[in-house]
Amino acid sequence: MAAVMNNRMYANRYAAVHTESIVEEATPHALIQMLMNGFLMQVNAAKGAIDREDLEDKGTHISRAISIIGGLIDGVDLERGGVIAENLSNLYEYINTRLFQASVENSIVLLDEVSDLMRSVKEAWDAIPEDYR
Repeated sequence: MAAVMNNRMYANRYAAVHTESIVEEATPHALIQMLMNGFLMQVNAAKGAIDREDLEDKGTHISRAISIIGGLIDGVDLERGGVIAENLSNLYEYINTRLFQASVENSIVLLDEVSDLMRSVKEAWDAIPEDYR
């Protein structure tokens, strides 16, 4: 049993160092992509938790998704981004509101809605040509 615990500890340390290394080397564009991917993973995990009726796990994943949205909101440059940045910020705020509502209602439908919205934003973000990143 002790060997298993040590292996998990080392695996967790490796994962943390690996993740930190990836983040340090990523461009701002790639960091936003990572946040969007993380958001989608957390929402999918919350949906699974609702299916399993695991409300604690659901709350954890929705909280993480809300935290990620906060990071995305913080990353919007309203001064330089003009109306597009303002619209994106408003969309993120809407997603945040819907996440809270989904949590209260245990609604997979609302989680599907925010996933669809984020996928649309992510597709546009991924389509930005290299020269403009």
